[in-house]
Amino acid sequence: MNLSRCLVPVVLGICLFCLATSCGAPEQVSYLQDLQRDIPMEVQQPQQLKLKPGDRLRITVFSRDRELSALFNLSSIGSTNLYGANSGGGSGVSGGQYLSYTVDPEGYVEIPTLGRVLVEGLTRLEVAERVKDKLIETQLLLDPTVIVDYAGLSFTVLGEVGRKGRIEIPTDQITILEAIALAGDLTIEGQRENVLVLRTEDGVQNAYTIDLTKTGSIYDSPVYYLQQNDLIYVEPNAKRRAQSDINATTFRSFGFWVSIPSLVISLVTLVTRFIPITPGN
Repeated sequence: MNLSRCLVPVVLGICLFCLATSCGAPEQVSYLQDLQRDIPMEVQQPQQLKLKPGDRLRITVFSRDRELSALFNLSSIGSTNLYGANSGGGSGVSGGQYLSYTVDPEGYVEIPTLGRVLVEGLTRLEVAERVKDKLIETQLLLDPTVIVDYAGLSFTVLGEVGRKGRIEIPTDQITILEAIALAGDLTIEGQRENVLVLRTEDGVQNAYTIDLTKTGSIYDSPVYYLQQNDLIYVEPNAKRRAQSDINATTFRSFGFWVSIPSLVISLVTLVTRFIPITPGN
């Protein structure tokens, strides 16, 4: 019958159309896609982290006179001496969890015996040098050695990453790629072409965008090196956003489109069963 001959190609055409429309182009998931291999590339010079109000740091003073140097050190938790003076370590700070200084709103830290020291805008090495110079200048110590470490500097990551939340900065310099690695990398649903970095500078929040698939966008960005309290947001890609807008019963759902081929096959079977094709008609 002519009707049956017409129905079979129509049904098959619907099947092919459904398959074609349900499949999209492969996601662009690779980083640095335009990176030229084996060709040296100039990168930015590392940026030292500089202290801001609210940052925390540990300052430890050493000298030949252990008892005197202990006066400038905060005690550790569990120590019975306000200044951590003990007969054990050279710095006079006992073992355990060290207390830290917090930079006040005016950019100073208060060091026992030494007094207030301006540290805002300085790197940790510059703070160590300033404290050392002040100790010598005031003749409190003649041979001080000062060690300064950051305490609790961090950045925050939100969105389509393996590990969300606040992450501590482990070194003096950390790049956006290293930060993403610490966050467990982007998920397959993460938008790689539009990663947002929010940074507060001089009381103003600035937004920067990085395309992780483009080498220049990464290495030339002002936020290639992160600073403390930066916030990284990885937005979901189109596929992920579509999944959040649908449910299993809508025509846009994945399950619906998967069921289409089996439905079409069933229709073809029914058509050929009840409307047999007669040769020659």
